[in-house]
Amino acid sequence: MTSIPQALLWCLSAGTAAAVVLAALLVRVRKERAGLRALLAAAEEHNSATLHSNTELSARLRATEAEIRHLAEARLPDLTLALAHPHVPVRGLLDKRFGGSGTDEALEAVLTQVGEAITKERTRVDAAAQSTLRGATTTIQALLYQVQTSLQTMQHTYDDPQIAQDLLDADFLNEQALRRVQATGVVCGAWPGLTREDSYLAELVVGATSRLRGYERVQVSNQLRDPVAVVARAVEPIAITVTELLANALHHSHRELPVSVTLQQGSRGASVIIDDYGVGMHDDEIKHAMELLAGGDSLLLTQLGDPPRSGFAAAGQLVRQYGFGVHVEPSPYGGVRAVVYIPGDPLLTVLDAGARPISVMAPMPHRAPGGPRDRAAVPSTMPTGASAPTTPAAAMPAPHPAPAEPYAAPARSAPPAAAPEPQQYQAPAEGELPRRRRRRPQSEPQPESHPDTINLRSPEETGSRWAALQRGTESGRAAAHTEPPRSPEGNAQS
Repeated sequence: MTSIPQALLWCLSAGTAAAVVLAALLVRVRKERAGLRALLAAAEEHNSATLHSNTELSARLRATEAEIRHLAEARLPDLTLALAHPHVPVRGLLDKRFGGSGTDEALEAVLTQVGEAITKERTRVDAAAQSTLRGATTTIQALLYQVQTSLQTMQHTYDDPQIAQDLLDADFLNEQALRRVQATGVVCGAWPGLTREDSYLAELVVGATSRLRGYERVQVSNQLRDPVAVVARAVEPIAITVTELLANALHHSHRELPVSVTLQQGSRGASVIIDDYGVGMHDDEIKHAMELLAGGDSLLLTQLGDPPRSGFAAAGQLVRQYGFGVHVEPSPYGGVRAVVYIPGDPLLTVLDAGARPISVMAPMPHRAPGGPRDRAAVPSTMPTGASAPTTPAAAMPAPHPAPAEPYAAPARSAPPAAAPEPQQYQAPAEGELPRRRRRRPQSEPQPESHPDTINLRSPEETGSRWAALQRGTESGRAAAHTEPPRSPEGNAQS
């Protein structure tokens, strides 16, 4: 039988063992709790970092979406407009934080590819449009030349003054249509459509003037020292260029103001200087005009405005093809000055004025009074019957200038007051070029000069004079049928 002390000893031992076990368990539980707390803290930190990263990713995603919308709604339209108008800026990134990033590079690549695609498509469409216009204008131009030939034949057939005037009006309207069709075709790369022979520069300018409505406002002053002429291949291109510059001057100046044209001869060429007294051009307009006149290869029809203005563009294409120059600048008279420079080599030549006299419609060279050739340069009487002025003829152009004979019919708006006088050619002195002199037949009485009565003739008298001019012209042509025909200039078909 076990005694009580032993039982107590066993109980104490068991309790001690249990306490030790419980203490060990408690320590283990505490360690596991600390580990769990560390894991929980790490998990909370990771979760917080994940939430922050998700927030940043969401914000970046929203910013990227905003950049894409900005690209589609603003930058691409800006790019499309800038391709047509280079002065228009293309907006940049909406969020500057994307600068230099992969997103920025990707968006710039999109802009580049879209710009190249638009440029190629515009070029293709414009080339197709130019090809269509080129074919259409060539056909229409040929038909208008046929109409012009028919009208000129009818002018030589009918002697009735009213019919002659109607034919002249119809011919002039046909000339307006022909000029616009020709300029449009040149812009589209077409050939000017006419072949010429060497022509005096003064005749060329007068012929270009006859193609315009309001030609009576153009005052031509001939300052050339020699009988300068343009070589055959450049006659029509220079005539087109001068015509378009004159049209610009007439259109942008008041209908009561003159347009001054001066022919100047330099050491290496000749110049046609056109001054108007109109509204002028701003700096950006002059810059754009010079770009068109430079004759770039990448000219598009969409660059000519709406409605298209093809004058400067046509001149620029001819400048690039034939090698002369055109410059526009503000005029000292407040309008615009346009200068056509024609280099002597290879576009100019000097003709023999004795073997081939200049047309009576062209302005005489302006010379100082009392010079060695002044008496030969000034006609004894004016074409209208008025007394000759004391200054050279070129310094005082007629109020209704008529085109040169090689280019078109005489006056367009009304029949001329009288037939031009015959010419007398004087043998030149040694070292001088032949000069011409106008004189009136001795049988014709000299009318009294009075500025108030020049334009007061009756319609019957005017018609009679015009019919006499036509009959004289036909008889002169019949008498000269043995001479080799000269190819017409300016407006007539070759």
